[in-house]
Amino acid sequence: MSANVDLNNRPDYDKVIQDIADYVLNYQVSSQEALDTARNCLMDTLGCGLLALRFPECTKHLGPIVQGTIVPNGARVPGTSLQLDPVKAAWDIGCIIRWLDYNDTWLAAEWGHPSDNLGGILAVADFISQQKVTQGEAPLTMREVLEAMVMAHEIQGVLALENSFNRVGLCHVLLVRVASSAVVTKMMGGDREQIMAAISQAWVDGSALRTYRHAPNAGSRKSWAAGDATSRAVRLADMSMRGEMGIPSVLTAPQWGFYDVSFSKTNKDQAVKPVEQRQFSLSQDYDAYVMENILFKISFPAEFHAQTAAEAAVTLHPQVKERLGDIEKIVIRTHESAIRIISKVGPLANAADRDHCLQYMTAVPLAFGNLIAEHYEDDFHQANPIIDELRDKMDIVEDPRFSAEYLQADKRSIANAIQVFFKDGSSTDEVVVEYPIGHRRRRAEGIPLLEQKFQNNLATRFPSGRCQTIFALCKDQAALENTPVNRFMDLFVI
Repeated sequence: MSANVDLNNRPDYDKVIQDIADYVLNYQVSSQEALDTARNCLMDTLGCGLLALRFPECTKHLGPIVQGTIVPNGARVPGTSLQLDPVKAAWDIGCIIRWLDYNDTWLAAEWGHPSDNLGGILAVADFISQQKVTQGEAPLTMREVLEAMVMAHEIQGVLALENSFNRVGLCHVLLVRVASSAVVTKMMGGDREQIMAAISQAWVDGSALRTYRHAPNAGSRKSWAAGDATSRAVRLADMSMRGEMGIPSVLTAPQWGFYDVSFSKTNKDQAVKPVEQRQFSLSQDYDAYVMENILFKISFPAEFHAQTAAEAAVTLHPQVKERLGDIEKIVIRTHESAIRIISKVGPLANAADRDHCLQYMTAVPLAFGNLIAEHYEDDFHQANPIIDELRDKMDIVEDPRFSAEYLQADKRSIANAIQVFFKDGSSTDEVVVEYPIGHRRRRAEGIPLLEQKFQNNLATRFPSGRCQTIFALCKDQAALENTPVNRFMDLFVI
């Protein structure tokens, strides 16, 4: 037989794909902590979406592709009157959730925002529920939404624990597409083969480049990329439910698979040095670990690696606010991931550029005592040259302990420390914040503030009576879990 042929024995699905499919099919969510955290996550995520509706740069993306399109039993977009097909509804929900960089975060070898998956989960759950009601069947309940959230968080988070997609230039929204495709195919009634087919298609899509998150190209795509990913997952799930075949060895196929094409470390001189082959490292089984340990952005709409820096800056504000012109330098001790993803100098071109700049997110609360979404807008930045003056005086220093404990399983800190030095030789004390208010270690302190954040965000969109009704339901675990999805979504229609 000629050597110049491919062996065409169709393999079984890659084990990574089989394990994800078996998890979503067979796992029973029994952790009350995970379900309670999912309920808080639901509140927080929807609130972030409602707040984003105040920003025209976000809302310009919303609505049907063809204006005036009416979709019978269409999925609703919270805080609007839109009723869309589930693919576009997932896009819109995902877009508003992520727009302000204010929803939950997972930090490991790869970072990301697992609540981005709610775009696909909620759109599909609402669409299915409305269809069932018209057919005289029982709709899905919010318990099923919470369970899907737990599983989507787990898939995205466990894949991220030891696998750094950013180090090979890929964007973490790939993991949103993979996680969403698994859970929404199950929600649609998919069997094991259909779920594996959808997951395999999600991997075949590859990944967006991370360049839109970094200097010099940081921009607003990072605010809708996750919505695009969860929406694509809904489309792939629908195709798989229609019988579209999967690609079993999408990860492991030599030369053409994801590992060889997208996840191998390339060498500059490949003619001399071979490519280093890589595969995923999965250190633990899928359970409910990620939801139980998820990080909430409670205080600041800011990239998570800067949350503790902003908190430290707020603490220092009373000591420096009258002496901003006397500052000689500002030293920020931080961790390696913060340096790699958000430390940058030079002009900042837009709001998305600013909310991914460690120096900017520190300078604003130092000068003004707070950091809110409006502080990233052009008019605020242009009206306050002190921000860039402070940025120019910052020294960013990696602390090896901070970097190590960021990855340590029993700590997962996100530490920053700030000290301000003045021209007369005096200085402030160094303020160190190792765990942000949204960390699991500060849950008791953080949840009342998360609830207040949700109430504040509700009030930007609904009258007080509706706000009270929604908040009371979301506070009651049992009542929320038993609520039909379509009735829950009714509460969010304008």
